[in-house]
Amino acid sequence: MNKILQSIPSIVLNLCSLAAVAVFVWLSQPDTDKIFAYSFEEGKIWTYETLVAESDFPIYKPENEVEEARNEVLKQYAPCFQSIGLKSDLPIISADDMQQLADEGFDHITVINRKHVARNVPVAELYTPKTAYEKLGRELVPTLTYDSLTSARTREELLAQVSPTEGAVMKGETIIERGAVISHENYLILRSLEKTYAERGLSKKHGLMSKSSRGILVCLLVLFFAAYLTVFRKPLWEQPRAVIFFSLLMGVMTCGTMWIMRYTSAASVYLIPFAWVPILARVFYDSRTAFILHLITVLTVSLMVPDPYLFLFMQLPAGMIVVAALKDLTRRSQLANTAAYVGLTYSVIYTLFHLMLTGTFAHLTWRPYMYFVLNAVLIITVYSLIYLLERLFRLTSSITLIELSNLNSDLMHEFADKAPGTFQHSLQVSSLASEAAKSIGAKALLVRTGALYHDIGKMAHPQWYVENQSDNSNPLLNMDNNEAAVAVISHVTEGERIARRNGLPEVLIHFIRSHHGTSLVRYFYNSEVNRLRKEGLDENNLLNPDDFRYPGPKPSTKEEAILMMADAVEARARSMENYTEQSIGEMVEQMINQQIQDGQLAETPLSFHDLERVKHSFCERLLSIHHHRIKYPTIEQKQP
Repeated sequence: MNKILQSIPSIVLNLCSLAAVAVFVWLSQPDTDKIFAYSFEEGKIWTYETLVAESDFPIYKPENEVEEARNEVLKQYAPCFQSIGLKSDLPIISADDMQQLADEGFDHITVINRKHVARNVPVAELYTPKTAYEKLGRELVPTLTYDSLTSARTREELLAQVSPTEGAVMKGETIIERGAVISHENYLILRSLEKTYAERGLSKKHGLMSKSSRGILVCLLVLFFAAYLTVFRKPLWEQPRAVIFFSLLMGVMTCGTMWIMRYTSAASVYLIPFAWVPILARVFYDSRTAFILHLITVLTVSLMVPDPYLFLFMQLPAGMIVVAALKDLTRRSQLANTAAYVGLTYSVIYTLFHLMLTGTFAHLTWRPYMYFVLNAVLIITVYSLIYLLERLFRLTSSITLIELSNLNSDLMHEFADKAPGTFQHSLQVSSLASEAAKSIGAKALLVRTGALYHDIGKMAHPQWYVENQSDNSNPLLNMDNNEAAVAVISHVTEGERIARRNGLPEVLIHFIRSHHGTSLVRYFYNSEVNRLRKEGLDENNLLNPDDFRYPGPKPSTKEEAILMMADAVEARARSMENYTEQSIGEMVEQMINQQIQDGQLAETPLSFHDLERVKHSFCERLLSIHHHRIKYPTIEQKQP
């Protein structure tokens, strides 16, 4: 999968992903020239937009009225029999025909002679061959035969007298206005319009034009989202996995909604948990992207729902609530609370819209509120999707970060046992970095967890690092400077190896690789320069600085930059003798300025304002950690 993604230019893959969304959404649109996408009941409020007839259509009578009229007219119907012209004066029919007349309750029949003259004959005057024999004493054959074709034609002519319609609605005529109570007359007209849609639909040309126009609008919305990513979230645009994730999320929700609406009522749209979109986007990415994706999704759906104004007015505040409530999803209760807030928002907005249209509570029904409750329940089920999408797209949620920051995990226990000094250093860096991240609005939980693992590679050779040396013996001093630098640098590659072996997510591995950027191992580089100069050699010809550089990459996010600065500042703070506000401030300023001059922060989105806030946070935190304690007095001896 990764090789395939890497072999295709990201911009082509991204555009194909977004184009696929537009195509699938267009194909999944309901065939609106044959589907009446409104839900209505007699005596309730028409909450949709004012409905105007787009073409002439008849007003159909209620089915029960039509049925009663047909039954009434059929009372005039009598089965037709042809006279076969025998000399007998008795009207004789077969025993089977007589039984059929009795079963169907006819009291007379129509007899048609050879001259096509019809007359009515009461059933009571008819004979069967048996009853004729009993009357005349001789055998007789039927003189009348049942004429099925004439009978059927007569029946249809009678039924044709009953019209299924009563009047018509002309093109351009207002059917019902928004907020009006659906009267019996309105109800009949709406049912007639629904039947007309089902039977004949709109014109093919009109339907194709409508569907094509919506398809173009969908494409424009998708392009708007692509423009947002390229302008405001370029790192995400350059990640095909992220664009595919957004495309899949938007496409599944939109197409799923259209298919559900195609086979159910229009009101079912409020059962669909559109809050899944901002929840999943916020858990894995950022608030702004989550809301923009939600906006694009609901705008797309609004092109196909009957009442787009109410739909948008309900969905947009719900998306804002989700983004605000799930800034960091660290507890399951947050999801339940968010679902409750969304359900309450739906209910309040729906009620206010109803009151705005009608001015009364009289026509409110319980069904929409039941939909809102079920919607809230479905929102809670997104918790299971988070785990699935993490594995599918190799993403990292706040929930996973909480689990990985647990100091009681096996890996953290191993880290503390093998490299206790480095472990304590990592805890201090984690504290510094998370506070600094909070001060500039960066992801504090992410940088906190990344700091816990950034030096995990030192477990491979803990004795090489001074914080783990209890006997003041340093094996690196027994190596030459090049070898010692290589040994120190190896903790980055070792850290990546340990992280992958333990299944840590890629985002934490990037912290391990970038926490030194491409900086020099200055202790051994400076020592080597001093050695060469002491021996009278030219370091410019004999010394390659790249041999003393970390492999990188440089930090590319605010969180990675904060970790790099916190790591350097905390390590330097351990070597200080006096901890005063001035000395700590000067040290922090010096270390961060050195990283800036070395170009280590050049690829990060940090502003000068961010840097000042980070420095201030470091100073406050270090001062509180290394503050001087008062000397406890001892109990003096009593004076003799």
